[in-house]
Amino acid sequence: MKKLLVIGYVWPEPDSSAAGSRMLQLLDIFQRQKYQVFYASPALLSDHMVDLETLGITKVSIELNNSNFDDYVKALNPNIVLFDRFMMEEQFSWRVEKQCPSALRILETVDLHCLRYARHQAVKNNKDANKPENINYHNDIAVREIASILRCDLSLLMSEVEVKILKDIYHVDKDLLLYLPFMYDSLDKNEVIKKWPVFAQRKNFTTIGNFRHEPNWDSILYLKNEIWPFIRQKLKNVELHIYGSYLPKKAQQLHNEKQGFLIKGWADDAIETISQYRICLSPLRFGAGMKGKLADAMLSGTPSITTSIGAESMQDGYDWPGFVYDTPEKIANSAIELYQDEKVWLEKQQNGITIVNNVFNKTENEKQFVTKLVSVIASLEENRKNNFTGMMLRHHTMKSSMYMSQWIEAKNKLVERE
Repeated sequence: MKKLLVIGYVWPEPDSSAAGSRMLQLLDIFQRQKYQVFYASPALLSDHMVDLETLGITKVSIELNNSNFDDYVKALNPNIVLFDRFMMEEQFSWRVEKQCPSALRILETVDLHCLRYARHQAVKNNKDANKPENINYHNDIAVREIASILRCDLSLLMSEVEVKILKDIYHVDKDLLLYLPFMYDSLDKNEVIKKWPVFAQRKNFTTIGNFRHEPNWDSILYLKNEIWPFIRQKLKNVELHIYGSYLPKKAQQLHNEKQGFLIKGWADDAIETISQYRICLSPLRFGAGMKGKLADAMLSGTPSITTSIGAESMQDGYDWPGFVYDTPEKIANSAIELYQDEKVWLEKQQNGITIVNNVFNKTENEKQFVTKLVSVIASLEENRKNNFTGMMLRHHTMKSSMYMSQWIEAKNKLVERE
């Protein structure tokens, strides 16, 4: 049987982040393509991680800077190794190449970390992160991340904007990239309308997201300080309920019942939770990739109000299921309007169904992924010869990573003996 080894930055938590649910979508595809799946990670086990064994996936704990991984991967001899984010490629790809040189190496970017970082820096400097002239694309994280992409045989991107940035700014060969958005089963309009709570049954606003993710935390502060006070002034008895995993004390301190700003914390089922609310607010001022909370809002029939960065690469020319604005005033005014207008609300709800069935179409997106996979495997040797920059990076960068890792391992052994 064909083998897939995933080296995960974290253990998959589909109820905590878009990255977690995205990973399960990929694992499901490989299993249906008859791959035996092994998921390895140096991360600590978590309370919210999915039970991989029940999915038929072998779970393996590994360590950074430990040559035991060499023995493991050599014995496993996987056909494909998928690195979950560039940090795992940096740590383990030289070991994979040394022990399993013929294994296809795939990078799951989740989002472009260097783009998210650059946009965050722009916001910190009180600049508009939507404007390219405010973005420092050539930052230290970009140097590492783009090198990782060039070293791999294929990189998966959830955002067409990021594919374009990689091609136009960093001059990455298009053959090394694959745009692969979220993948969901199509929604039957008549069936979901019967299942979803209707307009009159819903009340209040919600927002949801992992509190550890900096764009989410920034958006909560943005709501608290600049958007929610205006909404609350116009809609006196309406509340904003904020959900998310890894609730920190600083977030709990924002809870204020008099202001209708309520910190709820963990939600057992994000889609079921969001479906109880009339509107999802997600005013993201920076970030990258696709936004899982906005996709969940569409899957729950809940119109959303977000920013240009929030909606980035999620529309593909279709009308947004809500409103997209980039100033606090317009975000707040559109929220008030949509909350009170059932006719417009229903129209926006339908837009979400359209996007799920077209942009996030599981059948079509999976088909293009499998087709690309077969093509890359068939021409692997030729592709690697054509990617001379990647060859140079593997030779030089990976040598330095190898020596550094071996030095750390030797140092750790000396410490253990003392």
